[in-house]
Amino acid sequence: MPTPTLPDPTAKTASLFSAIVIVASLGYFVDIYDLILFSIVRVKSLNELGVTAAAEVTNQGLFLINMQMGGMLLGGILWGILGDKRGRLSVLFGSILLYSLANIANGFVQTIDQYAWLRLIAGIGLAGELGAGITLVAETLPKEKRGYGTMIVATVGVSGAMLAYWVGEALGWRNAYFVGGGLGLALLALRVGVYESGMFEQTKQTDAPRGQFLSLFTNGPRLARYVKCLLIGVPLWFVVGILITLAPEFGRELGVTGPVTAGLAVFWCYFGLVFGDFASGTMSQLLRSRNRALQVFLGLCGLMVGVYLFGTRGVSPTTFYAVCFLLGLSVGFWALFVTVAAEQFGTNLRATVATTAPNFARGSVVLLVPLFKALTGPLGMIGSAITIGLGSLLIAFWAVSNLPESYGQDLDFVEE
Repeated sequence: MPTPTLPDPTAKTASLFSAIVIVASLGYFVDIYDLILFSIVRVKSLNELGVTAAAEVTNQGLFLINMQMGGMLLGGILWGILGDKRGRLSVLFGSILLYSLANIANGFVQTIDQYAWLRLIAGIGLAGELGAGITLVAETLPKEKRGYGTMIVATVGVSGAMLAYWVGEALGWRNAYFVGGGLGLALLALRVGVYESGMFEQTKQTDAPRGQFLSLFTNGPRLARYVKCLLIGVPLWFVVGILITLAPEFGRELGVTGPVTAGLAVFWCYFGLVFGDFASGTMSQLLRSRNRALQVFLGLCGLMVGVYLFGTRGVSPTTFYAVCFLLGLSVGFWALFVTVAAEQFGTNLRATVATTAPNFARGSVVLLVPLFKALTGPLGMIGSAITIGLGSLLIAFWAVSNLPESYGQDLDFVEE
C-alpha cells in the first residue's frame, strides 16, 4: 500500500502560469519540434543524402525512426531513474541540453550511418523532458488545477510540430535542425525562477527507495498499473508513427487525386492535437474523471482511423489533410495519458513512471513498424493498418477501464 509522506509546511505551490509551467511548456514545444522534424524532412533529407528510390526512402525512413525511438526507450529508463534519484530539474534541463546538441549535429550529417546514430542520441535526449516537466507541474500545482496545468504544457508543446513544418519548408532540412538545437539552448536561459518539487525534496529526507525501475516489476498490482498506463498511449503512436509518417504512401494506396506530403500531414495532425489536448484536459476536469475523458477520446480515435483508411479513397489532398487534422484531434489525449501515469504512482517512483511510460508508448513504434510491414504482405497496407489500429485501440480501452480513477488524488505519498 502507498505510504503517506510527512506534511511539509515549506513546500511551494505554483500557479497555472508560474515559471515552472512556462518552462515545462516551452521545453515540450522544443521537444516536439525536434521529435517530429525528421518525419517532416524525411524525404528531402534522404534524397540529398543519395537515397532517391521511393521504396528505399520508405525503408531507410523507417530505419531512422526506429533508431530515434530506440533512443527514446533507453533514455526513458535513464532519465526516469535520474528524475527520482537526482531530481526533476536536473532531468528537465539535462535532457534539453542533450537533444539540442544532437540536433545541431544532425544538420551536418553526410551519411545515413551518421544520421542514424545522431537520431539515436537525440532520441535519448528527447526522452526526458516531457516526463520531468509533467511530474514537476503535477507536484507543484494544487490537485484541483493540475489537470489544467498539464493541459497547458501539452497544448503549447504540440504546436512545436507546426513550427517545425514552417521552418523545414522555409529554411531547408539542415537549417531546421540548427534552429531546433538553438531553440533548446536558448530555453536553458529561462531556468531562473524554476524550483524543485517540494514533494521530491521532502521524500529525499525519508528512507523510501527512489528511482528503482525494477521495483515496477516485483509487485503484481504495481506492475499491472504500470502496464495499463503504457498501453493507453500506443494508439497515438500508431497514428503518428504509421498513418501520418507514411501519409504519402497511404495517399498513393488510397488513390488521393494529388500528391500528399509527410510535412503537411504532420502539420495538420499536430494542429488537431493542439485542440485535442486542450479538449481532453478540460473534459477530464469538467467530468472530474481522467478515465471517462480517455474513453471518449479512444472512441473518437477509432472512428477517425476508420475514416482515414476507408473514407479517403479518391479524395482530394485538401480533404485528406482535413482528415489528418481530425485524426490528430482524436488522439489529443497525450498529456492526459502522461498525467494519469504520474498520478498513479508515489513520489519515489513518479518521475520514473512519467518518463518511461510516454517513451515506451512512443517506442512501441519499434514493434509496430515491423509488424505493419509483416502484415502488409498478406493483408495489404490498409488491412495491416486496420488490424494493428483496431487491436491497439481495444487494448487501450480495456487498460483505461481497469485503472483506478486518479482525478483529484493527493500525490503526497510514496510506494513501498
